[in-house]
Amino acid sequence: MGIISYVKEEIQVIRERDPAIKSNMEVFLYPSFKAILRYRLAHRLYLKKHYFLARWVSQKAVRKTGIEIHPGAKIGKGLFIDHGSGVIIGETAELGDNVTLYQGVTLGGTGKEKGKRHPTLRDNVMVSAGAKVLGSFTIGENSKIGAGSVVLKEVPPNCTVVGVPGRIVKKDEEKVPRMDLDQVHLPDPISSDILELQEDNARLHEQLAELEERMKIMQDARITVER
Repeated sequence: MGIISYVKEEIQVIRERDPAIKSNMEVFLYPSFKAILRYRLAHRLYLKKHYFLARWVSQKAVRKTGIEIHPGAKIGKGLFIDHGSGVIIGETAELGDNVTLYQGVTLGGTGKEKGKRHPTLRDNVMVSAGAKVLGSFTIGENSKIGAGSVVLKEVPPNCTVVGVPGRIVKKDEEKVPRMDLDQVHLPDPISSDILELQEDNARLHEQLAELEERMKIMQDARITVER
C-alpha cells in the first residue's frame, strides 16, 4: 500500500471510531496516527534486518506519542488506538484487521516463554482501557476484553471477558460488529457474586434472629413450668 492510500485509510478509520475528530486535518495530530505510521516504517526496517534503525524509529515514536509498538509485531489493517497513552505491543504480538485498543492496554508476555511470547488478536477484537493480555495465546474474532481485565489464557471467538484473572462471561451470542466500542455495558461477575453473598448473609441473619426468638420463647416457657 502506498503512503497516500495508507493515510486516506487511517483518516477514515480514526474518523469512524472517534467522534471527537471534527476534520481530516486533526487526524495528523492524533497519537494513534503518528504511532502506527512510524510502526509501518519501523516494521519494514525490521523485516530487512535493520534492527537498530527499526528500534530507533520505534523509540522516537514512543517519546512523541506514549505508544510503544515493537517493530517486530505483525499488525493488520484498520488498527485503532484511542488516546493511546501507555499502550504496549510486544515483539511477537499479532493483530488482525480492525482491532481496537484503548489507553493503558498491554499486549505482553509473562517472561517465561521463548519464541512466540505475545498474544495474537484476531479480526475485530476490542481491548478496553487498562486491560492486560499476557502470554502466547489467541483472542478469537469479535471478542471484547473489559476495562482493567487481566487475560492469561486463550479466548474463543465471539466472547466477552472481564475480571482479574479474566473470565469469559458471554460466548457465541450476537457477534460484536466493528463499530461496537462500548466499554461500559459489560457483565460484571464479581459484582454479581458480591450481591449474592450479601443476599445470603441477609437470609442467614433473618434465620438466626428467628431461631433466637424461638429459643427465647422455649426458655420462658420452661421457666414458667418450673415455677
